[in-house]
Amino acid sequence: MNVLGIETSCDECSAAVVRDGHEILSNVIATQIELHKPYQGVVPELASRLHTEWIAQVVKAAIAQTGLENKDIDAVAVSNRPGLLGSLLVGVNFAKAFATALGVPLIGIDHIRAHLYASQIEQPLEYPYLGVLVSGGHTVICRVDGYDQVQVLGTTIDDAIGEAFDKVAKFYNLGFPGGVVIDRLSKTGDPMAFLFPGPTLDRGEHPYDMSYSGLKTAVINQLDKFRNGDAKATPENIAASFQRAAVGILMKRVKLALADTGLKRVSAGGGVAANSLLRSQLKDLEKGGYTVTFPSLKLCTDNGAMVAGLAWRYLMDGHRDDIHLSATSRVSAFKHTYP
Repeated sequence: MNVLGIETSCDECSAAVVRDGHEILSNVIATQIELHKPYQGVVPELASRLHTEWIAQVVKAAIAQTGLENKDIDAVAVSNRPGLLGSLLVGVNFAKAFATALGVPLIGIDHIRAHLYASQIEQPLEYPYLGVLVSGGHTVICRVDGYDQVQVLGTTIDDAIGEAFDKVAKFYNLGFPGGVVIDRLSKTGDPMAFLFPGPTLDRGEHPYDMSYSGLKTAVINQLDKFRNGDAKATPENIAASFQRAAVGILMKRVKLALADTGLKRVSAGGGVAANSLLRSQLKDLEKGGYTVTFPSLKLCTDNGAMVAGLAWRYLMDGHRDDIHLSATSRVSAFKHTYP
């Protein structure tokens, strides 16, 4: 089955063709980064307008790269939740029209579940496992018992980890997207130059929840030292110290969740799963007997392949949507439970 996957939930306009859920025949990603850079963040109206201008050509290119024709597409999948509503609607409406024209099944895909599934396309991992979703909009630790069976164990109570990266980079005028810039700068910085604090949360009912607003504020409070040329407050040292603290907050909860649940497998997904320090620290878990997977770098960011890959699983189980499929900016209901 050749599934066309369309992803327009934020600022990446992507389409991919995946065969039988695992063979990526194409994965075209048209990024809007350069056009949003002047604003140091994604402008929703601009993002949706660009999706409207680009999507037809992106889908055409994705199919052309495979050597297939439109008639060889067996199903169309599209991210329809959560995300920027205007951007999502562009993808959903195009997908509905395309599927109708071809007379093939249509299916809407949850963007978060697609990120959690991304590593499964390349490195199938036996269920259950601990899922770690880290992106600009979400930070979630969850138990994954199946492609559509997700129980949230912990999440951020304020900023997502990727959002914290972007905001710190913006305050220090380091560049956009913040996560990429901070990761690059940190490679030559001293991670112990600043001992930024982690959050102090009530460990009672929500032992795996996280907070990044306090860390973000602590980093921003060093801005005067940075502007006044303090020898220690270099971009590299700020970046390395912040990244160490941010990843440390997450890894502390990941290790606690692994210990409490007894799970021995871990899979990460989302844009921040491309972060070199996080990947290194997750990989270190293997020394303790854990199995760890994460997507290749191209599958960490928003992409059509993860949408098509997950859609194949739904399609094999008989799930279908119809012309009434719509988009929502809201996160789907995930069962929030604790061991």
